Amino acid sequence: LVPWADDPTAQIIHDCYTREGELHPLATRSVLKRVIGLYEAEGWKPVVAPEVEFYLVQKNIDPDNELVPPIGRSGRREAGRQSYSIDAVNEFEPIVEEMYDFCEAQQLEVDTLIHESGLAQMEINFLHGDALNLADQAFVFKRTMRETALRHGIYATFMAKPMEHEPGSALHIHQSLVDAESGQNIFSNEDGSEHERFRHFIGGLQRYTPGAIAFFAPSVNSYRRFTPDIAAPVNLHWGYENRTTGIRVPDSNPQARRVQNRFPGPDANPYLAISVSLASGYVGMKQELEHSAPHEGDAFQEPITVARSLEQALRLLEEDNDIKEVLGAPFVKAYSAVKYEEFEAFN
Repeated sequence: LVPWADDPTAQIIHDCYTREGELHPLATRSVLKRVIGLYEAEGWKPVVAPEVEFYLVQKNIDPDNELVPPIGRSGRREAGRQSYSIDAVNEFEPIVEEMYDFCEAQQLEVDTLIHESGLAQMEINFLHGDALNLADQAFVFKRTMRETALRHGIYATFMAKPMEHEPGSALHIHQSLVDAESGQNIFSNEDGSEHERFRHFIGGLQRYTPGAIAFFAPSVNSYRRFTPDIAAPVNLHWGYENRTTGIRVPDSNPQARRVQNRFPGPDANPYLAISVSLASGYVGMKQELEHSAPHEGDAFQEPITVARSLEQALRLLEEDNDIKEVLGAPFVKAYSAVKYEEFEAFN
């Protein structure tokens, strides 16, 4: 049920089929099912946990005006960086509490909500689980958060870079793989050391992210986020507990060993962001691609190597035949056509 509707209203997530009864190749949920099917054929099950960042902003009906933070319970706007501040979150307690109520009513497995570094910027974390289920949940959450904010007279925006002087927002994706029968993490050996699959998964992300950026950053605005020194990755480095790299390996025990993809923005379609991230790792494992040495310094100080525009990202995607094969060439062709049209409309 839709918990914010005045009249009893239901929402249904369903698949799209061709007349022949096959999953439609242009439906984004079909793309994720296609990628999950490749893992299932190997006896593997992807486990993901999205982290979705967004901004709360004052209602703005004039697109020529800059966005500003909303007024909180204290009657004031935020004026400085308040990362992880409980008091900063409590400024919007009525919105947060109602959001949690709506999520519970829709069986969205949201975990913690924290205040990020931007003005009225929040991050919601989901409990880890099945990749398709978590994509559904992230999709529904974005709608839920927008509707909740509207009930309180403000907007919630999932733009990647909504304000010039504030950090961009991200859709971080934690990914691990387990054996479908035993449930054991296949990124780890029995002695707890890293399995070669772990290296190859990271190698795949490094190899295929240049073309995959077109899915992780799907709009013209998305590329304003990829700027040094404002917490967004700008190159293909990876590292242990290094939040300046686009590919981060969090500190964890062997059963929880995982890879965090920090490239996608919250404006990305969650089905596609998860699909392409898993597809990159899958091809890396099948091709036994090796990763680079882990980066131990500040990756923001290294040269920028990711695409800086939607057009550049689409050009790189055109050259990536491996990703086309995994996702389906008809889908990639259609996606690229739509995004080129959007780019030209912006120009």
